[in-house]
Amino acid sequence: MLDSSIILFSLFAGIVAILVTLAIEKFGGLVGGVLGTIPSTIIPAAAGVYLIDGQSGLLSSMSIVPLAMLVNGLFLGVWIILPKYISNYKNPLIITTIVSILTWAFFAFIALNIASFSQASDISSPMLGLVGLFCLALVAIFFNIKTRPSPKGDNKVPVLILSIRGVAAAIAIGTALVLAQIGQPLIAGLASAFPAIFLTSMVALWISQGITVPQGAAAPMMLGGASVAVYSLVVMWSIPSHGIVLGSTIAWFLSVGLWSVPAFLLLRKYRALSID
Repeated sequence: MLDSSIILFSLFAGIVAILVTLAIEKFGGLVGGVLGTIPSTIIPAAAGVYLIDGQSGLLSSMSIVPLAMLVNGLFLGVWIILPKYISNYKNPLIITTIVSILTWAFFAFIALNIASFSQASDISSPMLGLVGLFCLALVAIFFNIKTRPSPKGDNKVPVLILSIRGVAAAIAIGTALVLAQIGQPLIAGLASAFPAIFLTSMVALWISQGITVPQGAAAPMMLGGASVAVYSLVVMWSIPSHGIVLGSTIAWFLSVGLWSVPAFLLLRKYRALSID
């Protein structure tokens, strides 16, 4: 039962990952970046952890998600800042990819230690999550203050790249659920937020569209991705109170309504005023 659930949740995550790339390609970096990062792969991750490890596992794994999304924001920051400094190098895409992954690994290690310390210090899971969300919001606002071009893609993302993206996301969520199954909820929460979608989006869009499209999408993705942190906070309460299906639905609508839609509207208005 659990093994089949892990496979099912992983496949769902992979399909969603592909759809986000198509959203950015079709609607551009602003719409695709913010609305294309509404909670998706976190849904099967949270549901699977609860099914496997119960409420305590859910609270532990979801408490680190806002910190993990903060780390993902720093990961995306590399894609915004670094390319202009290495444009004359032979393989700027490869260099940016490696540096961004190393950046993620370094700060993910710090986030894991912070989460472990908070548990040892009896800091509540919601409090840790709220602190992570606050810091993530500050970083996202900082990177979105400067207006960057966010055009739609002119070329189709290759099917092979889309497939790789789906497989990467599926593996990330599958790994998270396996970690939950063996009693490592904190690491499971961190793994569930591994930037498989962000990484494959940046690489796929760079290859098919050039650097301008992924750079234009990175900052809005950072801001929109905070909705995943909001989802993780809400789902700590909603799934134990209302069950997996209804609880996941409540958390999704609240995270989108309280964060994704307002973030998109505010960012669109801010960019319109900046252009004027």
